[in-house]
Amino acid sequence: GITLSVDDFGTGYSSLGYLKRFPVAELKLDRSFVNDLEHNEDARALSNAIVRIGESLRLAVVAEGIETAGQLALLNQADCDIGQGYYFGRPLPAAEFEAWMQQRF
Repeated sequence: GITLSVDDFGTGYSSLGYLKRFPVAELKLDRSFVNDLEHNEDARALSNAIVRIGESLRLAVVAEGIETAGQLALLNQADCDIGQGYYFGRPLPAAEFEAWMQQRF
């Protein structure tokens, strides 16, 4: 029941070789790409490429650091699977999170 994610994919020590060597289930698109989506064509192109890599390898792609509706729209347009970030909600203490969930579900 345990799966592996490659965090901050596209930056630092992330490597395409990991996708071949390890049983990865998910790529996490680094927030540095997401942050620049609305204003930088290269960030959009790289984000789209990472989503296509995930799609080709049947991996989920999680976009980190979504903060605006514009970023979310561009990621939806690219068919990104999952999004996380302050746009959806800020971190909460456990009791506040429980109340937040009860209000929504």
